[in-house]
Amino acid sequence: MELSIIFTGNLAKYIQIYEEIKHKIITKKLLAHEQLPSKRALALTLNVSVHTIKEAYEQLLAEGYIYSKERSGYFIAPFEFDWLQQVPRHVSVPSNNIPNNIQFDFTNGHVDNEAFPYAAWHKLIKKHFNSNNLSTSPWEGETTLRTEIARYVERSRGVSCDASQVFIYSGTQSQLQALCHFLGSAIRVGLEEPGFKRVRAVLQQCGLSTEAIPVDYSGVTLPATPIHMLYTTPAHQFPLGMIMTKERRVALLQWANSNEGLIIEDDYDSEFRYKGLPIPSLAKMDQLQRVIYFGTFSKTLLPSLRISYMILPKSLVVPFMTFHSEQKSVVSKVDQLVLADFLAQGLFDKHLAKMRTIYRKKQQALLTAISSHFSNEFQVIGEKSGLHIVIKLPQHLTESRALQLAQEVGVQVYPCSTSYQNGTNENMIIIGYGGLTLQQINEGIALLASVWQ
Repeated sequence: MELSIIFTGNLAKYIQIYEEIKHKIITKKLLAHEQLPSKRALALTLNVSVHTIKEAYEQLLAEGYIYSKERSGYFIAPFEFDWLQQVPRHVSVPSNNIPNNIQFDFTNGHVDNEAFPYAAWHKLIKKHFNSNNLSTSPWEGETTLRTEIARYVERSRGVSCDASQVFIYSGTQSQLQALCHFLGSAIRVGLEEPGFKRVRAVLQQCGLSTEAIPVDYSGVTLPATPIHMLYTTPAHQFPLGMIMTKERRVALLQWANSNEGLIIEDDYDSEFRYKGLPIPSLAKMDQLQRVIYFGTFSKTLLPSLRISYMILPKSLVVPFMTFHSEQKSVVSKVDQLVLADFLAQGLFDKHLAKMRTIYRKKQQALLTAISSHFSNEFQVIGEKSGLHIVIKLPQHLTESRALQLAQEVGVQVYPCSTSYQNGTNENMIIIGYGGLTLQQINEGIALLASVWQ
């Protein structure tokens, strides 16, 4: 047993030790028959004399809080009644925000867990989980992983960069926080309207002012007011799902060059595209002059892996490194080494090809179910890529009513209105499908239709 006691005030140390142990006994932090540390051990822990501990223990012994056994030490005394009057205590149970009756959760944050290559991943974990890898990684990430990510984005998205430009984080929010602290609170950031609400929360928590930039069928529009940086999701706009046109991408890059602005390209859903020809990423078109590239493995592997990456323009690398020189890594070293091997051995590309097939089938099942169970009044938006769609509701059904009816039949779907910074009159629902089976998709949509029609 370890006892932590902080000495304060002018009271003698033996009295403070006595009072602290007595309080722990009365409040049942220490239980009957638990053994206390020896006098010598506790004296070393608290950096006091053995005599000081002896006085404290003798006082506790005299008052019946502890008892001693010859050659065994001191123990907490049992008692048959409460030392203190019982105070009603509210026990707080962590909530997952999902009602207990939910059978089908159409969240956009889930992936197909059954399809994950557990055997290959476990083999790599056994390889890297050893005494050589017990230290933390460099704060900017393992060199091997940074190198493999640089190779991956070049072959998959045409983004040419050095490993030194790649920084490893535990998610979009953590890397955005690091970037905001680096850039300072004086900058003004444009956000898609509607857009990713967690990004907006991070910017506001960091003290940055934000400007809502409307989206249209081509993606986010050109900023009409002065801003220093624009955050956008061109591969699959969140939440409305449109893919930014090449013409709009060119226009945004021209805006950035003319205004000496920066663009954060969050390419979170770029791997899953089902219709149309691929469009070059902003980072490829710009070759990382004014574009900061965000990527993540949450959708392609597992959300719980918590590994993302940020690729900076070369001009920002040295000052960013200098600014964060006292930081510590926020991602497990073993996980980074495992992922680096997973990429290097071609296992990631193989897994990604399999997941594209799986998610294409799921999306087709979703669209077919919607077409079969719903009338044309329910409009599907954003089905060309990604792991979610949006349903625009007919006039007779509000968003809040749709959510309520869905929960009543055990289906969880998500509001689109929370993605708006300035509010909206549109009634739209976000439906993700990555974590559900084909049967669950069909049954869930049928239940929605039974109460929404």
